[in-house]
Amino acid sequence: MDGRISIIIPTQRRPQSLRTAAGSALRQAGIDPARLELVVVDNDAVPSARPVVEEIAGAAPFPVVYVHEPQAGVANARNAAMARAGGDFIAFLDDDEEAPEGWLAALADVQARFDADVVFGPVRGRAPPGTVRHRAYLERFFSREGPDAAGVIDHYYGCGDSFIRRAALPDPRRPFSPVRNHIGGEDDLLFGQMQAAGRRFAWAPDAWVWEDPAPSRLTLRYAIARAFAYGQGPSAHCAAADPPDRLGLARWMAQGLVQAGVFGLVAAVKWALRAPDYAFALDRAARGLGKTLWWGPFKIEFYGRSAA
Repeated sequence: MDGRISIIIPTQRRPQSLRTAAGSALRQAGIDPARLELVVVDNDAVPSARPVVEEIAGAAPFPVVYVHEPQAGVANARNAAMARAGGDFIAFLDDDEEAPEGWLAALADVQARFDADVVFGPVRGRAPPGTVRHRAYLERFFSREGPDAAGVIDHYYGCGDSFIRRAALPDPRRPFSPVRNHIGGEDDLLFGQMQAAGRRFAWAPDAWVWEDPAPSRLTLRYAIARAFAYGQGPSAHCAAADPPDRLGLARWMAQGLVQAGVFGLVAAVKWALRAPDYAFALDRAARGLGKTLWWGPFKIEFYGRSAA
């Protein structure tokens, strides 16, 4: 695979985890550093991440670009980074992720082997041992699993730990829709468009990263709310289609109603019996409820609240 690669890390007021994520990006092996750049986009109202990025850039083996996007929203941040990035390929790493040294090379290898437009890799959730309730559930929640072998897949995942051929994007500079700035899912909209356009997706099992969620996210309340929001995705996608996919929407809503009822009952029984794994059933129930209650009043905002 030839061409330049831009590693993009969006961040908002997480200086310590940004140091970890960016440091891991700068330690990548197996790819000529002359082909690489790191782009950090700061989505705070004030440029709070600039000192961290300047510190990192001082000893970096390849260029580090700082982008300040004061307009709050995850799509705004990703688009601002894309507009400044010079790569033919874009590798996304979240600011709470840490990549092993072979991460980028594994993504690039699978892209070349399968001529993929987007490559996704596994995410391994990591919670502090002995300090978090529902640790097994939360580590699974913040993880991403896939096939054991590399190859072409017929579905897509989220943007964190992904590798995108820029020429395959519908808009090479601003591909993410600001409609999802505050609720997330801007990556789902983009990859859904790419799938409809016949783009090829692939999976790279060796391109895994750690994810270290912020302590405020390591709670059952947060994870179940996110599960509900994730459940809304397929229904909202059908409703936003042009023309709207009313049959698909009805199918997802009906499926969600059954799922919420069945797993809600299972979760209630497990909770009454003090079963330690009841959170897994509660998650399934929340995702089902999200499929059914997907429209405006039930949308939950997780992003785009920058403090001045």
